[in-house]
Amino acid sequence: MNRALLPAVVCLVSLLTTIAAMANPVPTQSRAQNTQSAPLRRSDSEQATNWGLTEQEWTRFEKIQAGPRGFWSPNLDPLTALGVEAETDQERQRYAELQVALEAKRAERELAYQNAYTAAWAKLFPGLLPIQGMASPPPANSLVAPRQALFVEDNCAACNAQAKLLQSSDMAFDIYLVGSQGEDERVRSWARQAGIDPANVLRRQITLNHDRGRWFSLGAPGPLPATLQQVNGQWQRLD
Repeated sequence: MNRALLPAVVCLVSLLTTIAAMANPVPTQSRAQNTQSAPLRRSDSEQATNWGLTEQEWTRFEKIQAGPRGFWSPNLDPLTALGVEAETDQERQRYAELQVALEAKRAERELAYQNAYTAAWAKLFPGLLPIQGMASPPPANSLVAPRQALFVEDNCAACNAQAKLLQSSDMAFDIYLVGSQGEDERVRSWARQAGIDPANVLRRQITLNHDRGRWFSLGAPGPLPATLQQVNGQWQRLD
């Protein structure tokens, strides 16, 4: 081959190789990873089975949530949505019974875990009261009555008296110590002074919590102590 033509041939081969690479790009590692990590949507049949429904009922639930009901109650569970929008008494009764049975199973599992949690805490931290970060209210459609929340502060005789009163009523409630500054021992010290029964705390009949600014975010009027309860998703003062 003529040596004068060699550089031109090399350039042509390089150009053809570049064009071929551009036409057939190799998938990058990140693209492969994204494809592998994409979540798979469960089938309507599986979703329906989990709630004790037929596929047709699940389809109706999706249509209900795509309409006005989905705007009014965006997080409504399938049984409640179907029950509220039922067209006959027979349908309404069916969904009510399904929901009661499902809630009963859920309560049984949660109680079993609660007993295990109580036993584990007593074993690992005997004599030490558990402190919650924030007690979560039950879901709006839960069959469990909303718990009351008692907001208290240090050096408050009325706060101690209110805590003892609620404890004597044998109701479940959550105590929030305002100004605890995230110090667990301050909460435990207050509980001892107020006469909170450790057994009630261990079984979560009563929970001890840091307020973490919740009292001020509620904007509730009046001094402490304050007893509040959620009504239709809104906190209302009871005392």
